[in-house]
Amino acid sequence: MFQIGKTLISEEIIENDFVCNLTACKGACCVDGDAGAPLDDRETEILVDIYNDVKPFLRAEGIKVIEEEGAFVKGEDGEWETPLVNGSECAYVTFSDKGITKCGLEEAYNAGATKWKKPVSCHMYPVRIREYSEFTAVNYHKWEICDAACSLGEELKVPVYKFVKEALIRKFGEEWYVELEKVAENLPK
Repeated sequence: MFQIGKTLISEEIIENDFVCNLTACKGACCVDGDAGAPLDDRETEILVDIYNDVKPFLRAEGIKVIEEEGAFVKGEDGEWETPLVNGSECAYVTFSDKGITKCGLEEAYNAGATKWKKPVSCHMYPVRIREYSEFTAVNYHKWEICDAACSLGEELKVPVYKFVKEALIRKFGEEWYVELEKVAENLPK
């Protein structure tokens, strides 16, 4: 672990390689698991505000759940998260004709319907953060459904922190990321 400002960062985000391989996993991270995508308070407000703009990009099943449960829900851990369809996929998920999971929020953003890409927790994956009173923990989340992403990252020589650069800057800022790069350059191999 090392520290940048009020963040404690696992060296695993520098030591491990990762590049999403959607042809292999089909976006299973948006479908598997036992909870929706983690959200912060600000993101819950955004989801409510942009729902009508995003709705045309969603599946009927997702719309039904969102309109019954809300744009976000409180998870079993007491934290905010996206609602799930049938306790499985995120309500904001769509599927391509090849069965690859897509994010309806990101599709709306890409089409210019919104100015918000998607929850930062999704954007940063496989990096996960946990807020504590004195610091924020920044960790690598290893999940076997992402084995193909780890292999592709290794083949392309792309460390986790570079793969999620845009998301880390979005969350922590450009200066923070520059500091992270300096640590990575000086970390013994």
